[in-house]
Amino acid sequence: MIRLMRFLKPYWLEVVGVLILTLFGVFSELFLPRLMGNIVDRGIATGDINYIYRTGFLMLLIAVLGTIATVYSRYLSATSASAYGRDLRGAVFAKVQDFTLNEFDKMGTSSMITRTTNDINQMQQVTIMSMRMMVRAPFMLIGGLIMAITTNLELSKVLLIAAPILIGVITLVGYKGFPLFKEIQKKIDGLNKVLREELTGIRVIRAFNKTSYEEKRFNVANRSLTDTALKVARLMALMMPLLSLILNFTIIGVIWYGSGLISRLDLEVGGLMAFIQYVSQIMFSLIMVSMIFVTIPRASASATRINEVLDLETEIIDGTDFSNDKIKGELEFRDVGFSYQGAESPAVCNISFKTSLGRTTAIIGGTGSGKTTLLNLIMRFYDVSEGEILLNGENIKDLKQEELRKHFGLVSQKPLLFTGSIRDNIRFGNDDATDDEIIEALKISQIYDFVKQNEKGLDYVLAQGGKNLSGGQKQRLSIARALVRKPEIYLFDDSFSALDFKTDRMVRDNLKKVTEDSAIVIIAQRVSTIRDADNIIVLDEGKIVGQGRHEDLVKNCDVYREIVLSQLGEEALK
Repeated sequence: MIRLMRFLKPYWLEVVGVLILTLFGVFSELFLPRLMGNIVDRGIATGDINYIYRTGFLMLLIAVLGTIATVYSRYLSATSASAYGRDLRGAVFAKVQDFTLNEFDKMGTSSMITRTTNDINQMQQVTIMSMRMMVRAPFMLIGGLIMAITTNLELSKVLLIAAPILIGVITLVGYKGFPLFKEIQKKIDGLNKVLREELTGIRVIRAFNKTSYEEKRFNVANRSLTDTALKVARLMALMMPLLSLILNFTIIGVIWYGSGLISRLDLEVGGLMAFIQYVSQIMFSLIMVSMIFVTIPRASASATRINEVLDLETEIIDGTDFSNDKIKGELEFRDVGFSYQGAESPAVCNISFKTSLGRTTAIIGGTGSGKTTLLNLIMRFYDVSEGEILLNGENIKDLKQEELRKHFGLVSQKPLLFTGSIRDNIRFGNDDATDDEIIEALKISQIYDFVKQNEKGLDYVLAQGGKNLSGGQKQRLSIARALVRKPEIYLFDDSFSALDFKTDRMVRDNLKKVTEDSAIVIIAQRVSTIRDADNIIVLDEGKIVGQGRHEDLVKNCDVYREIVLSQLGEEALK
């Protein structure tokens, strides 16, 4: 938690202001009981009306100033804590942006969401409480003890009995509560994971009539979180009555012992009244401390989880170079190998090929042969384990990641569209794209007719993930998004699988006309999609088993022949 407090440094003036104003508010509260006691002992007892008025006016003035100081200190604490939460959230988000896919696999998406929202909210709340209570409670406790002792030293002995009991109760609650707060955060992660799977997989769940099964999964996670939360709630519910009971018995003890002192003329009535208020202030400050002890364990658990994100070192170190402008669109693999974490065997090994402007390189192979892995390595979502990948003659590890990726236009295997208009989604590829360029890209990708028929046209709003579109429409919009980018190298990751054969052919024919000055890398399952490629790479179990044009591979590569035979029949082999 202390490490995360560095994000409060920009707001040190506000924090200092909160401390000063809180101190002033505490001093005003501590001074009021003494004045009230004086009114009773010196004003009412002697009938001095002027003294009562003077002291009463002074009390009113102090109370008003103390209230203003308290209100403004709370305003400053709320604004600075909110800004602190904003900055911390921004730091976590910025860190996550640099994560490789391996880091996302380690953390888990649902856990990352919880850490960025719930855990940071916990830190924000404890920051507000720290500025309001962690300063106020100690000063009130120490100041109350000083004022109580100076009021009557003999009567202060009652506190020697009550304070240890109160501190013992607070310590016990903190000891019991700390593990439960950690457990709550973990169970929130679990609940988010189940909920996220159910919401994203609702079509599959309904298709297989697994609604009741998923309800049971959710109920188990929900009940687990609820049971832990109830344990904490019962603990807190038990603590407050105990603290109130101790406070009330302490006041009874003060009144009983104080009445004896009054009868012996060792204490005046006003002094007893002031002492009771000081006892209340001391006990309430200890209760505030108990609330802090309740909040800190949960915030500490959240701080640990946030620090895990901030401390996680990404496996990819950003380069510093810019790409060579003398060479364009040249991509080369040199003996590339890569293994996923925990995998028994490499995903790809000894991969070597080269592509250049005006050439189309296609990659085909069975499921799990490593096709998509190659694109992930090109985009540097993962780093190669062996060998090197060169872009325009330079190792991609030496290039800045932002510089690297601006050379590519990626159409992923699972097209992802964002909430917003069609125009906004296409401009995701190029912020400066004009409407004419967007329309041209839509025409090339064979989706313009759908846009034109819609009343809103380019302003048609897509649901999250493009849920209000078909699979083919999403793929074609993803292709249009890559086209407006006008990159040196197009990467198509099985991007035509949802298109019918006619549309597939029309889109590829259109692409040939506009990508003559670019290099193209296509991953495909269909032989018909890639048979015209300049170079076809055949993968099997992560290795290249064939490379060349369609006609050559049909004759020389058994794996490719099997693929062609399964899709096009024996006639295609002749």
